Amino acid sequence: MRQCQLLGLPRSTAYHIPVPVAPSKQEIDIKNAIDRIHFKEPSFGVRRIRNELHKLGYEIGRRLVKRYMQEMDIVAFYPGPNLSKRAKQAKTYPYLLRNLAIRKPNQVWSIDISYIGTPTGFVYITAIIDWYSRFIVGYSISNTLQAESVTRVVKEAIRNHGKPEIINSDQGVQFTSREYIELIKSYESIKISMDGKGRATDNIAIERFFRSYKWERLYLMYPETVSEVKL
Repeated sequence: MRQCQLLGLPRSTAYHIPVPVAPSKQEIDIKNAIDRIHFKEPSFGVRRIRNELHKLGYEIGRRLVKRYMQEMDIVAFYPGPNLSKRAKQAKTYPYLLRNLAIRKPNQVWSIDISYIGTPTGFVYITAIIDWYSRFIVGYSISNTLQAESVTRVVKEAIRNHGKPEIINSDQGVQFTSREYIELIKSYESIKISMDGKGRATDNIAIERFFRSYKWERLYLMYPETVSEVKL
């Protein structure tokens, strides 16, 4: 009791261990439907995605659609103040690829995260693409949107393929995090580039890869479990 008083904690929380709640089948189905709608019509915002869900038979409100989209890290592709929200007070970096002639491998890499759904669950894929060769130099699959999954794939890609001159990302929380920025800076020669706010096409190479992967593989093969996604 004394320790709780010193820390300013309610006694009821002192022994509470949070238990992660598995998503329901309905939540998984709705998120998978949102993912398909978004990749078919990237410009659709919360209201239009909700309308499409209603057409599919999902009675869901706008607020819940908005929360699911935030959890999936999905943002409509149109100029606006909320595109690729960054962490509060996070430092951002200028976009270095505008009018840049890309003539060789390892000159520019792009990194991004995308939602991958199955009928029984979902994960997130972090991937890095080389702008010149369009080769995926690294990827990782995680069940969370933590910065650790991003830093892990960067380390592995550099270990396997060497350092790029520039690595580009959006201004999302994972890419403006202290862990990510400090990792890139530790390589000294790598320049950090970030999409301009409201510029959906600035990271187009990796966006096209995710779109191709989903329409040409994920949605056609329709893996039923997370294990099948990883395979």
